[in-house]
Amino acid sequence: MAGLRERGGSRIQRPWSVYRASTFELSNEMIGLALAGNSQDPDEPVLEFSVACTDLLTPALDRKPNSFVAVSCTTPPQAFWTKHAQTEVIEGTSNPIFLSSIAFFQDSNINQQTQVKLAVYDVKDRSQGTMYMLGSALFPVKELLQERSHRLDLELRSAENQRVGNVTIAAWQMEERQDQRMSVGRLPDSINGRTMLPVDESLAESMGVRIKYSSLCKDTLLRSVFGGTMSRMYRFPTTDGNHLRVLEQMAESVLSLNIPRQFVKLLLEEDASRVCELEELGELSPCWENLRRQIVSQYQTIILAYQETLTDLNDYRGPSFKASNLKAERKLEFMPTNLHVQRMRVQDELGFEHTYDVITIGAPAAHCQGFKNSGLRKLIQKFEEAKKHALSSSQSIVYIPQDIVRAKEIIAHINTLKTQVSYYAERLSRAAKDRSASGLERTLAILADKTRQLVTVCDCKLLASAIQALNAARPEYIASKASPSADSEQVVLRNDQDTLLAKWSGRNSRSSLHADWHEEEWEKVWLNVDKSLECIIQRVDKLLQKERRPSVSSQDSSQMDLQGGATKKDDEKGGAFWINPGSQSQDSPSSQPPPSSSPPPSSSPPALSSAHPPSPEKESYGSPSAEEAYPGEWSEALYPLLTTLTECVAMMSDTAKKSMVFLLMQDSAPTIAMDLSLQYRRDVVFCQTLTALICGFIIKLRNCLRDNGFLRQLYTIGLLAQFESLLSTYGEELAMLEDMSVGIMDLRNVTFKVTQATGSSAPDMLPIITGNRDGFNVRIPLPGTMFDALPREIQSGMLLRVQPVHFNVGINEQQTLAEKFGDTSLQEIINLESLSRLNSYYEQFKEVLPEDCLPRSRSQTCLPELLRFLGQNVHARKNKNVDILWQAAEICRRLNGVRFTSCKSAKDRTAMSVTLEQCLILQHEHGMAPQVFTQALDCMRSIGTREGVIQKNLSGLLPVRDFRLDPSLLYSLPLLALSPNLLVVWIFLSVAYFLAKLRCS
Repeated sequence: MAGLRERGGSRIQRPWSVYRASTFELSNEMIGLALAGNSQDPDEPVLEFSVACTDLLTPALDRKPNSFVAVSCTTPPQAFWTKHAQTEVIEGTSNPIFLSSIAFFQDSNINQQTQVKLAVYDVKDRSQGTMYMLGSALFPVKELLQERSHRLDLELRSAENQRVGNVTIAAWQMEERQDQRMSVGRLPDSINGRTMLPVDESLAESMGVRIKYSSLCKDTLLRSVFGGTMSRMYRFPTTDGNHLRVLEQMAESVLSLNIPRQFVKLLLEEDASRVCELEELGELSPCWENLRRQIVSQYQTIILAYQETLTDLNDYRGPSFKASNLKAERKLEFMPTNLHVQRMRVQDELGFEHTYDVITIGAPAAHCQGFKNSGLRKLIQKFEEAKKHALSSSQSIVYIPQDIVRAKEIIAHINTLKTQVSYYAERLSRAAKDRSASGLERTLAILADKTRQLVTVCDCKLLASAIQALNAARPEYIASKASPSADSEQVVLRNDQDTLLAKWSGRNSRSSLHADWHEEEWEKVWLNVDKSLECIIQRVDKLLQKERRPSVSSQDSSQMDLQGGATKKDDEKGGAFWINPGSQSQDSPSSQPPPSSSPPPSSSPPALSSAHPPSPEKESYGSPSAEEAYPGEWSEALYPLLTTLTECVAMMSDTAKKSMVFLLMQDSAPTIAMDLSLQYRRDVVFCQTLTALICGFIIKLRNCLRDNGFLRQLYTIGLLAQFESLLSTYGEELAMLEDMSVGIMDLRNVTFKVTQATGSSAPDMLPIITGNRDGFNVRIPLPGTMFDALPREIQSGMLLRVQPVHFNVGINEQQTLAEKFGDTSLQEIINLESLSRLNSYYEQFKEVLPEDCLPRSRSQTCLPELLRFLGQNVHARKNKNVDILWQAAEICRRLNGVRFTSCKSAKDRTAMSVTLEQCLILQHEHGMAPQVFTQALDCMRSIGTREGVIQKNLSGLLPVRDFRLDPSLLYSLPLLALSPNLLVVWIFLSVAYFLAKLRCS
């Protein structure tokens, strides 16, 4: 501390904007350690220094220079200079102090012998990029480290070896994280006159662990998802005379390609399954058969398109991001444009860190399909109108939208429950074979529950009507002339080759459909499933009673119970109609296992008889004598009944599923071509949006892995995903906004599930998508140590929901045209809808969660006030009201949400928004001095990581680690991208130009 006070005197004499660099003492033996990096933080640079110039001279005495410093380095035996970084441009001063610091990270490969060259340039015209070098200075890294104060004052020399000014290099302190933060015991009682409260050591330890393992470059989870990380360092002064250390990072994601591959494969499987379901409907009359062929043909066309897309994605070997000039590339249309994660890490004087992440993405839209016919919102409206018109002129049954939704739900429930019934039937058989009484009871309870759920699903009037409609479409169908219903309610069925007609006339055509004569037939099918389950329950009860009681009393009591139960059941329901799936001529199930458990084709009606279901006493294997002959063979006693139940369930499920498929075929037939075209566009947009959401979920979960408040909020009310877009409501961007808004709202059908990774390699950490268009689930694998830190609710597989909100404010010149001559109603509607959902999310939070779950903020405005201000701005209809975006972003951060920012290509407007947000956070949350706000903003926009997005989109020749090139060279990049032969010409002309410039100077 004495050493710090001794050096403090020299710092007081320096201007406050030099930031009072924390220099440190190093012996010669520790010089090598200073370049080894920080084991606590892999993102810590091995060397960082700030640069300031004084007394810069220009040939023209009437102007002061607009200067920046370009830093190059070379490490022996390397014989050429490599450009490493450059500072921002500071205009109109001979004594510039640069906010951006020069950082060498662990992948820079520097050592003590590395030579660093500082070249100071004067920019005459920033718009044209004309500049010239004032002078340069050179120093070795070893000299900077050996200097006691770690500060060098060097002269700048021009090409003619004339002094043109001075440059100062001040190295920043790089100690271990726990030393830099100071231990709890050494914390001063007051800092700058302010009383400091003691800090819990466990809190400091947990923060250190979080910082150590959340690096984009080194973290096990994040490095498997993100790559190509770019980093920039800044040192900003604060209002209390200290400084902020800011690390700005940007990384692309391998999910830009991985998620579309999985997604398109799922779509391909779903549509292929739909074709199989249509083919399995069986034989239909010629008119319905022609209609089915047309629908299948349309599906095969779209399946072929998905197959080509999947092949193109699998064959793609380019970078893991899609540049903006590939937006309309057919092969890559499912990939998001310019998807990156933008991170800002802020460290204060005490060493405590705060991380802010934003996912940036080009507006999710179907660029390949164009915007001549509007975007998804208007296309969906046109489709619904066309469908209403087609159904009103059709002679077939008209189903309301709720029926269509219900039909899809029934199909999903049937598929799930049928599989579960078969699974638990097999487990019950295994438990019987193992003679496990407890296992038998537990499995039987689950089997009974699943079977009854399936029966409940199948016991609905919509299903009964669909079955009757499917029967009416069979070629052999003959309408019954004698209707069992009243004369006023007759069934009029026509099934010829020219007309698709299956109408029910009467007082109420919908209710007339469920006349007793056909409803009883379907009731017999699902009623016998219930009867089969009842027989299994009785048999298991008898086996368990025999196991627990003496044999004689067990047999007598079980027979009396069975007789009483059968009598009571018969009194309640009357005679049951037993179905024998194996043979239509027998009244009871065969005692031998059937050769196949597949149900008979639904084209022929199931065999029905008015006999009671076979009682357990009449079974050969279940008789007392049989049990005495085969003691312990429970599986043989249950096998026939389980086989009957499985086959009856299969028959019921098959009949119900086919009828629902036929219902959906009727509904989609009139507009199938338009439906599939619209669905394809929606798939493209949704895939891009889903990829961004998964990236945001992963990085948010990793950063808050030890934030119990966030994790509780996550599994209680779900994750808030706030999308910010800067699209205008004019021209093509209006259609892009329509696409994007629909894609974001479709995210409500997405759930997440966190699992433990099966391995430690990068592929084992990649998310896995399952489901279909009705709902997708994303499984996020975590390493074992991270998974163990989660609460039990998430570890047990609880599905985590998403609440997306979307706010848009157009800010470019096209928005000015829209506000004067166009229409901004779409933007107003989107903002109003999202405001309502955001308020609803906060109301849910207040009902079930305490305020302690939310992060702390220095802002004096509480969340209810922020929401009120946001509502006022949304309703104000003010032109280019960017307050909506700032307030929505702050509310999202205060509610533990994930932020997404978009414009057309995620370049210029996105960079402006992200850098402005970062500077606002630094000023409001971390006390950055307002005097440097504009300079800090210009610094981030000119040489920050967002400049890397421009480089990667401008030319594929630029490596990720390069920073901004000299503007005088940018004009040649498009030419170099056209042909490699121009490279030689460019080099020749550049050398000639350089020699001519030297001669003139």
